[in-house]
Amino acid sequence: MTIKRLLTGDRPTGPLHLGHYVGSLQNRVKYQSNHECFFVIADLHTLTTRPGKDQISSMNEHIHQIVLDYLAVGIDPARSTIFVQSSVPGITELSTLLGTLVSTPRLERIPSLKEMVQAVGLDSMPFGLLGYPVLMAADILIPRANLVPVGEDNRGNVELARELARRFNNMYGVLFPIPEIIAEGTLIGTDGKSKMSKSLNNAIFLADGPALVEDKVMQIYTDPKRIRSDIPGKVEGNPVFIYHDQFNQNLEQVQDLKTRYSEGKVGDVEVKQKLAKAINQFLDPIRQRRKKFAEDPELVLDILSDGAKCMQIEAEETLSQVRDVMGLEKYQHISSKTDLLKQTSDVLGGLAFM
Repeated sequence: MTIKRLLTGDRPTGPLHLGHYVGSLQNRVKYQSNHECFFVIADLHTLTTRPGKDQISSMNEHIHQIVLDYLAVGIDPARSTIFVQSSVPGITELSTLLGTLVSTPRLERIPSLKEMVQAVGLDSMPFGLLGYPVLMAADILIPRANLVPVGEDNRGNVELARELARRFNNMYGVLFPIPEIIAEGTLIGTDGKSKMSKSLNNAIFLADGPALVEDKVMQIYTDPKRIRSDIPGKVEGNPVFIYHDQFNQNLEQVQDLKTRYSEGKVGDVEVKQKLAKAINQFLDPIRQRRKKFAEDPELVLDILSDGAKCMQIEAEETLSQVRDVMGLEKYQHISSKTDLLKQTSDVLGGLAFM
């Protein structure tokens, strides 16, 4: 059986949270056992909306923290390749080549781009942001990934990658697999209004300490119509019970709380206190592993260095084939004027150059 390649990743805009775990991280740990996994930390994508010097400085620290989060949840660099996007120059070369195969109107129709412009308060679309989906296609195609786990907000970007892979294969010869989309789930935020997001201040982070988790849990949105504990409450769709189902391993306790809540026989305080305890029990081993990994100051750098080397090899292999089928290979490795003259002479039929 052929092992399929899988690529997914994160933008380093902040620490990872429970929503990341439910939607993606727990599945990445499983994928490692039967897929060849590539996990990209997409710093170049982050620059499309956060190009300021202070933002870049923060991004560098976020990269470090994200790798620690990866390790803490069980992503194994011995079985998966973890790399920073900008450490692989071949990605931007492939992005440039793919950019010749798509029109501006096609890019402007991708819903997530408009949403990103609105989210950061821009008046117009920066060139770099317009090319975001093309760069993402290059992320996917540089390791020739077969599978791409992605949230609904990025589905349009992966659809474009599929289009570009087909268009390239039709124009130059079959080289890229057409990547399949694996739909990722989401987790409602503590505000009960939107999915969990660091930018919306409705997240519980993997690195949050016990006291902070308790504080955030006590502020979770619940049934707004339940103004007293003796009023029957709504369980279905209630963020508190969504979290209980996800993180509380005591199934009997969860069922008891649901029953009493729906009958008006338990208060929100008790439900939330037990939830906070359950989430902290879930996070305790993650925090312990994270602390242990953080004690080695060179660990993250070593992992990213190894990942960069691995991906540079992958990129050169892919780009060599890309140049070959496109007819670009002849002039790609000229290292001196003499080489250039010899190559030109060969092209023109062996003419001598003075």
